[in-house]
Amino acid sequence: MAENKHHEPTRPGMPDLSIPENRFDHGDVNFRALSKFAIGLVITAIFSAGLVLGIFQYLLHREGGVPASRIESPAQDARQLPPEPRLEETPMTDLLEMRAAEDQVLHTYGWSDQQNGIVRLPIDRAMELIAQRGLPARKESGPQSAAAGVTVPTASALGPIMQQTGGPLAPQIQQGAK
Repeated sequence: MAENKHHEPTRPGMPDLSIPENRFDHGDVNFRALSKFAIGLVITAIFSAGLVLGIFQYLLHREGGVPASRIESPAQDARQLPPEPRLEETPMTDLLEMRAAEDQVLHTYGWSDQQNGIVRLPIDRAMELIAQRGLPARKESGPQSAAAGVTVPTASALGPIMQQTGGPLAPQIQQGAK
């Protein structure tokens, strides 16, 4: 099979592409210009970083402050704290403490109002008592509002009793205005 390979004769002026060094054009990249650009880029980056650091130091000394990372004592001056409300410093700990306090209220006995003799029951006990005794209900004592005597209009007619203009509280509003 190796004998069947067909080699095209090279044209005059064309490089032999079977040599790996001739497979690309060496004249495309100007290494001198590329290295000058890279050196200029590094110098510009160093100059920019130095400029930013210098401006930071100038502003720091002008304000007379020390960065928070250099503060050695954990106590802070109240005059430097922002006004209330401030962000939580330890949100997870605060949440756990709040849930523990709520669980204590939900699962223990205690006084809600000691002067009036009102106590607090654990939620499980309160649910058992409601299941045994049932929920309190109001006695039926007639219409609960002025709108109780108004009928609902149907699709074909407005109904025998029409609601007066201004709604069910119109007579009360008119009496209060006089």
